[in-house]
Amino acid sequence: MKGCRVKIANKCFGEIPVIQQLEFEILTNAFVTLVGPSGTGKSTLLNILSGLDSDFDGSLEWADGGPGRIGYVFQDPRLMPWLTVRENIELVMTDADDDKSWVDHLLRKVELSDRSEAYPGQLSGGMQRRAALARGMAIKPDILLLDEPFTSLDEPTAAGLREMVLDLWRDHSSAVLLVTHNLREALELADQILFLSKGPARIVHREALLPSRIDPVVKRDSDGLGRELMKRHPDILSGIAAYSNPNLG
Repeated sequence: MKGCRVKIANKCFGEIPVIQQLEFEILTNAFVTLVGPSGTGKSTLLNILSGLDSDFDGSLEWADGGPGRIGYVFQDPRLMPWLTVRENIELVMTDADDDKSWVDHLLRKVELSDRSEAYPGQLSGGMQRRAALARGMAIKPDILLLDEPFTSLDEPTAAGLREMVLDLWRDHSSAVLLVTHNLREALELADQILFLSKGPARIVHREALLPSRIDPVVKRDSDGLGRELMKRHPDILSGIAAYSNPNLG
């Protein structure tokens, strides 16, 4: 079992606190989503987990004594425009020449086999996001960080990408941490949703969703679950629910 226990006592930008007293863990096979108001430090949290930001008070307690492989898919695909799709995927790999079959597998999974030699400027926005997703999985990560990877996409494209994320997760049994503003998306994918307060970010509610969708036969009524959740916690998306109602779990 691999994963990480996150303990952030305090994270500031200058004098402004961004995250305070935030604790959770993410283990192998978990699919966790972070939902909260804009500007609550969700992307900052991913940067801390990825190792891009080490300036915080707290700790990341990794199973097996150290950080495992971490894949990161940003809001912007961030593909290298002078590299082909295949080369962008291979860029993050230690020895791509010895693992061509894995790259071929990823290209098939994200339905880009026929565009593997295309450059990012020759791809649609949805295709670029698929290529970024394949690159995020290329190192066979223990934890895959997803920072709103479906934003600004039309719903059919976003739905297809969500299914691809689920397929890749089931294939490799990574842990996944997804940041999203879309409650329906969170309810569709996750086995645990962490709702964050307004800044400085704290967890105000944890919503467990079982059985996990790592079982491909499990389906979700996301709309029904959303209505039921909002009935129980009508202010949950405001980021103040836990403070206005101390009985929230």
